[in-house]
Amino acid sequence: MNIQKLSGILIFASFLITVISYFLEDELSVFSGIFAWVALLFLFRKAANIKLLIVLLLLSISIFMYCLLNGFEVDFKRAILANQYLLTLLIGVGFLRLIATPKNEKVKELPKGENSFIKTYWGVHLFGSVINISSLILVADKLYKRAKFTKEQTILLTRAFSTDAFWSPFFVAFAAATTYAPNLVTSKILISGLVLTIIAFFVTLLDVKRNYNIEEFRGYPIQFDTLLLPFLLAALVLITNHYYPSLKVIVLISFFSIVLASLILPLKVGVRKAIEQLNSHVSTDLPKMKNEISLFLVAGMFGVSVSCILMAYNIEFPFEHFNAASGSVMLLVIILLSYVGIHPIISIAVIGNWTMGLNHTFLATIFLMAWSISVSTSPFSGVNLTMQARYDLNAVEIFKLNLFYGIKMYIFSVIILFVLANYLGL
Repeated sequence: MNIQKLSGILIFASFLITVISYFLEDELSVFSGIFAWVALLFLFRKAANIKLLIVLLLLSISIFMYCLLNGFEVDFKRAILANQYLLTLLIGVGFLRLIATPKNEKVKELPKGENSFIKTYWGVHLFGSVINISSLILVADKLYKRAKFTKEQTILLTRAFSTDAFWSPFFVAFAAATTYAPNLVTSKILISGLVLTIIAFFVTLLDVKRNYNIEEFRGYPIQFDTLLLPFLLAALVLITNHYYPSLKVIVLISFFSIVLASLILPLKVGVRKAIEQLNSHVSTDLPKMKNEISLFLVAGMFGVSVSCILMAYNIEFPFEHFNAASGSVMLLVIILLSYVGIHPIISIAVIGNWTMGLNHTFLATIFLMAWSISVSTSPFSGVNLTMQARYDLNAVEIFKLNLFYGIKMYIFSVIILFVLANYLGL
C-alpha cells in the first residue's frame, strides 16, 4: 500500500470517527485528531506554503514548551482537535462531488452577452456553495480550453466563487465561524451574508459593464437541475436542526453528505461502479486535500498555543467595547494579513480563542466577511493560487482586477456591521 492511499484511508477514518464520536461516544474524538495528524505527517512534504507551516509549528511547540516550563495550563487535546470539525465538513462535502457535479456537456459554441455572464456567475456561485472549488474548476477548464481567460472571465470566476463564503453553510468558512463562534444565530448570519452576496453580484456586473464590453463576454452554461441534490441535503439539515437544535449544523452536513453519496451513487452508476468511485475518492481525492488539511490542523494548534499565553498573562481584547467600529478594524486587519500570506483561518483561530466572551453572531459575521474578501483579492488565497498554477494567470494581475472590488465590499461590509450591531444592541 502506497503512502497516498494510506493517507486517504487515515483521512477517511478521521472523518468517520469524528461523526461517530459526536453522536455516540465523545471519548473517541481524540483518535480522529490523531489519524488526521498522522495523515498530515505522510503528506506534509507535498503541501503548499510549507515554510509558513513549519514556522507555525515551531512557534506552537516553542509556546507550549514555554507554558509547560512556567506551569501554565496546556490543553493538548484541544490543540489536536481544534479544527477537526472544519476538516470533517471539508471531507464530507467532498463526497457530494460524486453525485452533484454538473453534467459534462459538450457545447459547440460558448454563449455570449450579458445573459451568459449572469447565468455563468450564478452557476459558479450556486454550485460552489455546495461542492466548493470543484465548481470553479469545472467552468474554468471549459473556458480555458477555448482560449486564454479574458479579464472579465477572471473577474467572474474569482468573485462568483468567493462570495459563497458570505453565507454558505457548506463552505469551510462557515465551519470556521461556527467553530470559533459556536453560539451564533444562523438566521442572522444567513441574512447578512445573502445581502452582501447580492450586493457583490451587482458590484461585479456594473464593473464589467462599465470597464469592458459585456456583450462580448463568453461564459459556460451550467444545468441548474443538478442543484436538486444539494437542495435535498439542505432540506435534510434544516429539518433535522429544527427538531434537534442542539446538534451542530456542520456535523449534520457532514453526516448527510456521506449518507446521500452512499445511497444515490449506486442508483446513478450501479453498485460495482459506485464502490469503485468511492474507493477512488478515498485513496486518490482525499489526499489531494493535503493543503487544506495541513493548514487547518497547524492553524488550529497555533491558535490554541497563542491562547495559552493570552490566558496565562490575562491579556484582554484590545477594544473596550466590541461594536461596529472595533469590528470594522478587526475585519480590516484580517484582510490585510491575508495580503501578506496569513490565511484567514490563522487569524480566526487566534482571534476566536481570544474573544470567546464576545457576541458570537457579530464575530462570526466578521469572520465570513473577511474570508470572502480575502479569497477574492489576496494573491495567496487558495483560489487565486489555483488560478495562477492551473490557468497561467499572473498573481499581480488578479490582485489588480479585484483590489477595488475588495475595497468596495469592505465598505459595504462595514455598513452591514453597523446595521447588525445596532440590531444586536452592541
